[in-house]
Amino acid sequence: MSDQYGSDFITIVDEDGTEYELEVLYTLEYNGCSYLAVIPAGLEDDEDASVSVLKSVEENGEPLLVAIEDDEELEAVYELIMEQLYEEDEE
Repeated sequence: MSDQYGSDFITIVDEDGTEYELEVLYTLEYNGCSYLAVIPAGLEDDEDASVSVLKSVEENGEPLLVAIEDDEELEAVYELIMEQLYEEDEE
């Protein structure tokens, strides 16, 4: 993902109707699925943000972002995303 056009932001709504704005750090296609690495939007430079990895699925024809429940899947996707992000930082 390139910074050429700035950061990408998305807003998600949880089951309770609470909205969260997230900054998309990286998008990955892996094993036929799409994954997004995100952090909360609007953090100050001195705040540490933990990266969350969400999986894009379709339910009733609607796109949804869900947490990855399978530990092996999460670990594999997280490692691939981190490798790509570190490669981009080195360039």
